[in-house]
Amino acid sequence: MAEQPNPQQDEWARVAVMPEFRQMLRSKEKFVVPACTFFISYYFLLPWLVGYHPQLMGRRVWGAVNLAYLFALSQFFVAWFLAWLYVRAARAWDVSGKEILDRLRKDA
Repeated sequence: MAEQPNPQQDEWARVAVMPEFRQMLRSKEKFVVPACTFFISYYFLLPWLVGYHPQLMGRRVWGAVNLAYLFALSQFFVAWFLAWLYVRAARAWDVSGKEILDRLRKDA
């Protein structure tokens, strides 16, 4: 039995070679890879510091609160900040995606 043509695959093939789409993917990659690398490094810095520098991380800052607690709390704020940066960047990707769809509909 012959394979049925799939219009979605044909459309995707057209999108995949579009310079605008490739530029949008590069733009996403330029944000996502460094952001993920930074966050993963920042996340694992806490257990590393606690394990290898317990005297530093155990230093009391205010009452029973020490640097380790503050560092752990800061991870929430860093995650929220990265999420806010992502949302800001995603607005531009949404515009690019809409322009790509508009061009596809116009060319169809």
